[in-house]
Amino acid sequence: RSSAGETMAWSESVDTLLANKDGLAAFRTFLKSEFSEENVEFWLACEDFKKTKSSAKITSKAQKIYSDFIQADAPKEINIDFHTKTHISQNISEPTLSCFDEAQRLIYSLMAKDSFPRFLRSEAYKELVKKQENRNQKRWLPFL
Repeated sequence: RSSAGETMAWSESVDTLLANKDGLAAFRTFLKSEFSEENVEFWLACEDFKKTKSSAKITSKAQKIYSDFIQADAPKEINIDFHTKTHISQNISEPTLSCFDEAQRLIYSLMAKDSFPRFLRSEAYKELVKKQENRNQKRWLPFL
């Protein structure tokens, strides 16, 4: 459970939101309602991928990210430009930990400039903030 302060803090930056378990869950739910949850799923997959140590896992995880998010008609295809997609496609046979960096930057930017401000204006976010504020008032004023 997030405190009202934490819920409000999500509005500071998309990083604050993505770093908070409850914030991330709320954002994912919002993106699902907009049919764009593939963006945050791709971003999370890239974050996980960059922590991969074994070279065998690098190849298999890269292939999975590629088939899930990048290749044409991927089940969760992200919206990235042709140049970035082509660059990844040419290098996917010998993936490096940075092979998705450009695509991840593009998707992060899209979320930060587009989805995140809409999330902050959404009824879902406003409701969460209101719930937290009500909870806090009850905590401080137990006689109400």
